[in-house]
Amino acid sequence: MAQKEAQQRRPSIHDVASHAGVSAATVSKVLSGVTTVKPENAQRVLDAVELLGYRVDPLASDMRRAKRRIIGAIMPEFESEFFGQMVSELEGLAEQRGYTLVAASSRESEAREKEILARMHDWRVAGVVLAPVRNEHGPAAAFMKANGMTGVLIDRVLADDAFDTVSADSAAASAEVARALVGMGHRHVLVVGLGQQAATVRARLEGFRRTALELAPDIRIDVVLCESDVEPLRALLHDYFSKGAERPTAVYSLFLKGTLVALSEFRRRGWHCPNDISLVGFDDAEWMQVTWPAIAAVVQPVREIAGNAMEVLFRRIEGEGGPPRARLEPCKVLMRESVGSPGSVPHSGGGDRQ
Repeated sequence: MAQKEAQQRRPSIHDVASHAGVSAATVSKVLSGVTTVKPENAQRVLDAVELLGYRVDPLASDMRRAKRRIIGAIMPEFESEFFGQMVSELEGLAEQRGYTLVAASSRESEAREKEILARMHDWRVAGVVLAPVRNEHGPAAAFMKANGMTGVLIDRVLADDAFDTVSADSAAASAEVARALVGMGHRHVLVVGLGQQAATVRARLEGFRRTALELAPDIRIDVVLCESDVEPLRALLHDYFSKGAERPTAVYSLFLKGTLVALSEFRRRGWHCPNDISLVGFDDAEWMQVTWPAIAAVVQPVREIAGNAMEVLFRRIEGEGGPPRARLEPCKVLMRESVGSPGSVPHSGGGDRQ
């Protein structure tokens, strides 16, 4: 019975030390990457670790430290390619430093966001990467500040007086889209998005509007925003295009799902890009590249945002002081086949498939 329990028991650092014929302190040094251990002793330790199936107990080892070697990551959702790739990048960067990433989705709820953050605080995570639901002034960031947590804010943020921020330069990217559309002759553009409470939505909208009006003061910019999910947006777009008024020559969607909703509405009405209407979307996805025509997109620098966020986070974890810094990463705008110059014949609301 005792032998069976010993087989089921998780191997300890002392088991490894006994098998390798060294002290527990030597095992700890080898597993921590200390290079002063004699090579033959280090090899015996590694052999014993593999043979016994030993794994470091993060809870036991981190109890001796104030923080655990865990990085928390909170994203608004995991369904989009942007946030899915972001978590993947953050995980790899955390593991390179010997940390484990624990990721959770706020599901676009500020209440849930704060609840998850409180849990991570209870776990004594070393630091947090937070992509807030709306902006840097939400309840989660306030909780982090009140509890002295180490963190960095990404994506839907501009600048903050308590935390470093890293995000895409949404305003500059939208300005580039405006220059491209105006340069092709577009003078009536519909902008589609989810609410204006998110900092990035405001930056994208204002970046486009300001540049477009500077270049073409006579341009007409219609805006359709929805505070909830895509189904209400689908209904709003249907109503907008069913009014029978002059049709815009281009649509600029400020978020990925909006691009898909707009494209589906075009196809339901029998419109084709770019002959009948042009389409540009903020964020890129594989389906946008393989569909015909390929959809023009603003490509966000996911890898650069993740890399810079983790770099500054680990510097803060290691004790670096100084005021918070705001960093904007440039986007890439790819004008694919879905965008062209508007036709010489004015667009009208007629001929739609209802």
